Amino acid sequence: MKSPKLTCLVALVSFAVLPIQSQVLAQEQEKPQIHYRLIDIGTLGGPASYVNIPDAYAQVLNNRGMVAGSADTSTPDPYQSFCFNEDCFVSHAFESHSGIMRDLGVLPGGASSGANWITTNGLIIGESQNGTTDPLIPGFPEFHAVLWNHGNIVDLGTLEGGNESIANSVNRRGQIVGGSLNGISDPFSISGLGYQTRAFVWQKGVMQDLGTLGGPDAIANLVNESGQIVGESYTNSTPSSYCAENLGLSLTTGAFLWQNGKMVNLGSFGGTCTYAVDLNNRGQVVGTSTLAGDLAHHPFLSDRTAFTDLGTFGGTEGSANAINDAGEAVGWAAYPGDEVLHASLWKNGRITDLGTMDGDPLSFAFTINAKGQVAGSSVNSDFTQFRAFLWQDGAPMIDLNTLIPGNSALYLTVPETINERGEIAGIGLDPNGNQHAFLLVPCQGSDTNCNDAALQGSGNPVSPFPSVDPSSHRPQGIFRLRRGFGPFLRAPQSVPLGKTASDTLVGGGTANLSLSETASTAPQSNTLTNAQANGREPAPTNLHCTILIRSGFDVITLHWTDNSSDEDSYRVERCTGSGCTNFSQLAVTAPNATTLVDGFGISHITHRYRVRAHGPSDYSSYSNTLTVTF
Repeated sequence: MKSPKLTCLVALVSFAVLPIQSQVLAQEQEKPQIHYRLIDIGTLGGPASYVNIPDAYAQVLNNRGMVAGSADTSTPDPYQSFCFNEDCFVSHAFESHSGIMRDLGVLPGGASSGANWITTNGLIIGESQNGTTDPLIPGFPEFHAVLWNHGNIVDLGTLEGGNESIANSVNRRGQIVGGSLNGISDPFSISGLGYQTRAFVWQKGVMQDLGTLGGPDAIANLVNESGQIVGESYTNSTPSSYCAENLGLSLTTGAFLWQNGKMVNLGSFGGTCTYAVDLNNRGQVVGTSTLAGDLAHHPFLSDRTAFTDLGTFGGTEGSANAINDAGEAVGWAAYPGDEVLHASLWKNGRITDLGTMDGDPLSFAFTINAKGQVAGSSVNSDFTQFRAFLWQDGAPMIDLNTLIPGNSALYLTVPETINERGEIAGIGLDPNGNQHAFLLVPCQGSDTNCNDAALQGSGNPVSPFPSVDPSSHRPQGIFRLRRGFGPFLRAPQSVPLGKTASDTLVGGGTANLSLSETASTAPQSNTLTNAQANGREPAPTNLHCTILIRSGFDVITLHWTDNSSDEDSYRVERCTGSGCTNFSQLAVTAPNATTLVDGFGISHITHRYRVRAHGPSDYSSYSNTLTVTF
């Protein structure tokens, strides 16, 4: 099994590594078991609903029990080449409170929207399509960062020259951070859309570019109540193969803290890839960072005075995914060999193994509240089954599916946020394998909806894990990618030809991308043969691609070298199947084009591509043939 590179990388060095088995502590303390009332947040008429599970931590539940996310409608997505979600239904952002879902709508003319964060005072941010197609990316629907303030949608716009932006985090004061394109061509764009992506802060109607750490791109992922901002930035123009293959960040990347108008590099462990995952209100940052040589990545804690390695259980990998205001961090760490990865708690200089459930080799902690309650997922060896867990007070983790009523309609797989009241929001699966957002509310003595949950005890889960066919439905359902939400990703996936990249889904399975390059294959009758080309136009060369990995949906950007001087267009052809030869025309480009965006949403599919120029007299020969398998 390849070790998963889940949420990003993280590190902390001088802490003593003292694995404490929570099962031992459990013998010393036994407390009454919590039970929950389950609220299936439902949909807006379509099959699925979602909460944001991005690279960095996301607060999708506030302390008033309000949940923010997005839900499918029954309307097919009008942008079938660039669907907003993997099931290709129009989705709208929602707010849910006390089991009542409110459709937050979209910008005028837009089809889909998504909510990424909610504050304690009810501010919600995310992105919305605006009904316009990006003139720089043919067929691609524009989307803008938006704010929903008590139900009213506000378009935050973009930086000058850009057509897309996304909001990732917001504080109570209405300071919003995210990323925006600026229209400057950039083959290494963090967004994967071919143009520079810059971190921004928006406040009182003004969007400010935060700059970078020296490279061309940056994105802001988190802001705390003091206005401190954390995100990622390229530090220079030096490629990072580790960042590219594991995070989709093509160049050497550092984590930054921005405050008082200044961006500061948080540091590293000597490698080329550092990623910040969470920020608390004391300015402490956790994440993951590669060691010198990029052969290992460790969880880190940064508090502006030190960049500390939190340590692992003896393996080479680990990541801190969340931190509370007491400085207690949770995530995961590897044992020697990196085959066994366990949910971890770092507290007072010690690392605690939170265990797994029923012999699972893998578990991952995603969220922790002020009481030290931890929620995450326990996972089987092939990433086909995820079970949401709760860990508290040193007792063994317990399957949340055993703490809800036995007639529940959902199987709980991935928690994202636990609030100070102990309520938990996340993703579950219905019997058909569709993902639904959920809210768990701790039972009170008078709550009649909890009677059956109390009888469940710690016995068997309420229902068997839903059957999910990976050939048609990436065990996706469970998590979305821990790489971002919606149409704008912090990371394109750029993979050298002949290599394979594996991106771990936080909810099951891996998105395996295989690329290969071959000589041109003889076309069928629907295209001209190479012999028919008169050779007056030089053939394009170096056909390759970069991949924008969206939540269960992948967008390919083809790139080639323009060797012609007077072509009137390029003709891009595609066929489906590992050995296919029945190419058909996919697109006709403008003269001098060197890129084309193609999108599809089904995994385990192989496509083959080739390109040729068309000039005044005839066609050129074909480029090399590119094969892409997901």
